[in-house]
This record gives sequence, structure tokens and C-alpha cells, in this order.
Amino acid sequence: MYFFTNLLIYFDSNGGFIYLKQILFNSFELKLTPTMGIESYNFSGKRAIIRVDFNVPIDKVSLQVQDDKRIRAAIPTIKHILSHGGSVVLLSHFGRPKHGPEEKFSLRHIVGVVAELLSSPVSFCEDFNEASRKAEALNPGEVMLVENVRFHPGETAGDLKFASLLASLGHCYVNDAFGSAHRAHASTTQIASFFPNDRMMGFLMEAELLNAERILKTPSRPFTAIVGGAKVSDKVLIIENLLHIASDIIIGGGMAFTFIKAQGGEIGNSLFEPDRIDTVLDIFKKAKEMGVSIHLPADSVAADSFAESARTQTVHTHEIPEGWMGLDIGPEAISQFQEVIVSSNTILWNGPMGVFEWNSFERGTKEIALSVATATERGAFSLIGGGDSAAAIAKFGLAEKVSYVSTGGGALLELFEGKTLPGINALD
Repeated sequence: MYFFTNLLIYFDSNGGFIYLKQILFNSFELKLTPTMGIESYNFSGKRAIIRVDFNVPIDKVSLQVQDDKRIRAAIPTIKHILSHGGSVVLLSHFGRPKHGPEEKFSLRHIVGVVAELLSSPVSFCEDFNEASRKAEALNPGEVMLVENVRFHPGETAGDLKFASLLASLGHCYVNDAFGSAHRAHASTTQIASFFPNDRMMGFLMEAELLNAERILKTPSRPFTAIVGGAKVSDKVLIIENLLHIASDIIIGGGMAFTFIKAQGGEIGNSLFEPDRIDTVLDIFKKAKEMGVSIHLPADSVAADSFAESARTQTVHTHEIPEGWMGLDIGPEAISQFQEVIVSSNTILWNGPMGVFEWNSFERGTKEIALSVATATERGAFSLIGGGDSAAAIAKFGLAEKVSYVSTGGGALLELFEGKTLPGINALD
């Protein structure tokens, strides 16, 4: 079993959050001394390097930011440092450039959005070799955004020399990029080694860990985990870990059909991982031993092709005709899952119920989202696990109706799988 223990939270006289003193997760101990907490650190006259996660979606044609949620999430940390006499150097990756600089992956496209959200000018540096000189010219209250760190091959390689170059940009290091905390890259891990007494988490990183800890440590039961997405192989570790703490696990999306097939069902042309049948059978066995209820969709909306305009029919999930594939959960499954969700006191949602990006197959995911919002309104704690789940909550306008929407897809998934995140470990 994986969990957090010994979580000590300090507050100032006004009840404001100061810092995490200790987190213990999966036998990994992270200690933050008072001098390392962002609230108690003296930023006056110092340049703070903040690793943010500005990997936001942009329109392929206009190159305009389509969703600024991740940028907004970093604003409190940036403003705190600026208001306490510091200047800020922002580091981030953007997309996955494969051969050095690519215009479509340049962070210059988001400078205007960052400046607007900060209500302050933001300078841009596209040359890593010029970054140190330009950083030294920053005055208190000023912000500089450096070009996409993945344009340099040393970033993804975790190169210590590149990390040293990045470290030369400031006097202290703040990691507020939870969405990248599972990457052992130069700007997320190695750079921290150059600031043994001046490295810390930002407010977003702290919030992500606190909300994850609420589920991992002492969830209020009944605790329902909703797990969806395309493949069992992507979610097997999180399901196995959740068996130790959840009372109910709802399985949806393409991955559900491997579970159905393991029960002897006919799934037509639906997604199926034959090499995961034994894994699924083992999950069923462990769930029974631990008293955890596994919920599979009773019916599905099947299509005759993988297309938004495909012909559809609602069928029993164990009886999908040959040539048809399940692309959403059906009305009976929705009702079945809703009953479980609205009676829960803790809810973790990671992965959609179907191809929600297409209006023809969005109903299942939308109804589940509404149920999570209803349960939250009734007093349940709900954590939406980033990635597609966060996109779904945003699409249906329910982000303000749940307890917390994580900014980290892969990072949160690995956290719940019981893995140590390099970006967190580097701060120890």
C-alpha cells in the first residue's frame, strides 16, 4: 500500500499556507525546512528561476492559446515572488520538438497571454547563451520568459551542463511544474542540485500534493475511483494501487472491453488487448479478495466505424456485434455508474468514458462529469486527474463544480501508481 504520512502544515497568523514540512510517500521522504518554504523565503533583490508548465494547447493556424488553465495556475507563485521584491525567470517546455527549434513550438506565442494574466510586461529570450546576461539585467518586479527548454538537446537528456547554464539565471529555484514532475529532465531535476539551500515548491505544486494526499492517505469512504481511457496497459498500475484504498472502481472507455472480453463477452471490433487478459483476471481476483467492487458498463453505444458520423446503436456490452465497436457507455451504464458516484464521499476520476471529443459519443463522459459535480455539491471530495479528464470537465463547464482539477496528467497518474516523481525527489 502506498500512502502519505507525517504531513505537517504550518500557517501564518492569518491562516495562510506557509509550507509543507514533511511528506512521506512510497518510502520516499521529502523534507522542506522553514527556510525552503516559498512563504518564508526572502526573495528581496533575488532572481527566482521558476520551472512552470506552460505546455498549453494552441490553434495550429492562428497559433493563439486555446486553454490558458496551466498558465493561470502558475500566476499566484509568480506574483508572490514579484510582490516580495524579487524578479522572475520562467522556464518551461512546450510540445515535443524532435529536431531542435520549431516555430510552432516556440514559447513566444504565449508571451502575450502570460503578460496579460500577470498584468505586467514579460520579456522574452530566445537564445540560451544570451539568457544569463539578460537575466542579470532584470530589476525587481520584472519577468523574463526563456525559450522552450526542449529546443536544447540537453533538456530531455537531463544534461548537467545544460542544467548548470539554466541555474546561472538566478539565485534560487522554484519548481511549480507538477505536470512535468515525472520527467527527469535538466530543468525539472538536475537544476535543483545547484541550489542546495535555495530550492522549493511553488504554490501549485504544494496544492497538487495536498489534494493527492487527501485521497491517498485517509479518503472518506465510500471512495469511488473512475478509471477510463483507451488501454488497460496505461492504467493497470493505478488500478492495482487503488484496490488498496478504494471501495468501488468504475471502468469505462476503450479499456473496459478487455475486462468484458476476460468475462467471456463478445466485443465486436472494440479496443482489445489480448496480452492483458491475465492481468485483468488477476485484478478481478484481487478485488474480490479485498472487497472492492469493480463496475463495468452494462451497455455501450456502438458504431460501425471509428468516425463521428458513423451509424450507431445501443447494445449490451457483452454482446457487441461483429463489425461494430463501443465508443461510449450506454444509458443503462450511465444510470448504474451514477448511483455509485452520487453515494460516494471521495471520488478520483482519471480517464473519459468514451470518445467525448466527438459530440456523437460525449454523453457518457458528460453524465459522469455531472454526477461527480452533484456528489461534490452534496459534500464529497472530488479530484479530477488531469489530461483528458480535465479537458472533459472544462468542455462541459464543470471545473468550478468539483473539488480540484489537477494540471498533471502523467504526473498524477504516476503518483497514484506509487512511483517517486523525479521533480519532487530533486527538492529533497
